[in-house]
Amino acid sequence: MHPSGLRAAHFAAATALAFVLAALPAHGATYWTIPAVLKSFFASSKKVGYRKVVLSDVEARDVGKKLGAPVKREWVVYVAESDGKTDGYAIKDEEKGMHEPIDFAVKFSTAGAVERIEILEYREAYGDEVRGDRFRAQFHGKTSSDPITAGKDIDIVSGASISSRSVALGVKRDALVLQLALKRGAL
Repeated sequence: MHPSGLRAAHFAAATALAFVLAALPAHGATYWTIPAVLKSFFASSKKVGYRKVVLSDVEARDVGKKLGAPVKREWVVYVAESDGKTDGYAIKDEEKGMHEPIDFAVKFSTAGAVERIEILEYREAYGDEVRGDRFRAQFHGKTSSDPITAGKDIDIVSGASISSRSVALGVKRDALVLQLALKRGAL
């Protein structure tokens, strides 16, 4: 093959590859950092600190049984305060989506009810519709004693069924962990 023909073939192949890559869905977006989401969650609080919560083996096993999934033992619970009074709590968590983890944060009232959730980082090519207001609003007011199961009491987002299930599982887990910490007086 003549060198100019070879260059043209390489150019054509590179151009075709560029079009294929451009057609692939983009993924791996960071929407919130932890400091930014905590500032948004607790905009009027004077101080946001954190407390480490360590579940006993029995507690982790019990929570795992309720969820049908293993539960880690060590947690960080963010605590917002103003004038010596607790304003609320937050937990940053992650749950595996189809292939990659989904990072999210859950804001709780002092009574342990979900007030808000935010997706911090979404790494999958599809399914980030769980960031939508309609999906996230379904969790508002839920506590550890409420059912929080995607497909039953939480509507699954079309095109994001695995992500919907993952986030619902994570929010339920966080509510259970917070309940244990509050019951123990660890916060």
